[in-house]
Amino acid sequence: MQAARFVVSGVVQGVCYRACTRQRAVALGLVGHARNQADGSVDVVAAGSAAALDALKHGYGRARRPPRSRRSRARPARFRRLKTL
Repeated sequence: MQAARFVVSGVVQGVCYRACTRQRAVALGLVGHARNQADGSVDVVAAGSAAALDALKHGYGRARRPPRSRRSRARPARFRRLKTL
């Protein structure tokens, strides 16, 4: 199992981006969270297979992302604290 964190910016708050990301992640067998940040971005943390993480990162073509969202950038981010539970 691998984990990844992405910070997604653009018009991603108030347009169901988190809910759609959750749906997609669950369908891919991933676990994690998507949280709104104060700067308007969405912080996505997910864990699962490398193929599923790649599909989550690259899987938002126009047909799959929320209709009113405009993702300008999704960049990998580092974990601040990572604990094995």
